Amino acid sequence: MKNIVILLNLLFLAIFIQHGAVAECDPDEYAESCISKLGDGFTFLKSFKIDGQGGSKSKIEYSYVFSKDTQYSINICADGSNTDGIIVNMYDSNRRQVATNFANGKFYDGLDYPCSATGIYYITFTFENSTKHCGGSVLGFKR
Repeated sequence: MKNIVILLNLLFLAIFIQHGAVAECDPDEYAESCISKLGDGFTFLKSFKIDGQGGSKSKIEYSYVFSKDTQYSINICADGSNTDGIIVNMYDSNRRQVATNFANGKFYDGLDYPCSATGIYYITFTFENSTKHCGGSVLGFKR
């Protein structure tokens, strides 16, 4: 009986150590570092968490009301020097794509969008060959 208790304790310890070794996504840390990357003249509005839960989530969506005659900027921060395969697409209220950070097979750190109509816009984050499925993003504006 004593051997079984010891064996079970060792098993639980091994599972706990293995679970603790898995790196968790901390999108707040990425978003915080992204604020300073907003372009000149842009004011921080909102941060977005990009947690693809290790690849189990393929799309993360947010919405935000944009105002006419305002320039918006969305930046992405992730591990490495680029976006780690995170694609941001922006859609108008009719779900027509109006901007993306992925064009001609190249990832850009973000996108700028000159808003021509006030309304709700949808911001989606998807993953293309991402290694971590984790990042942060910030939205800024200027008039």
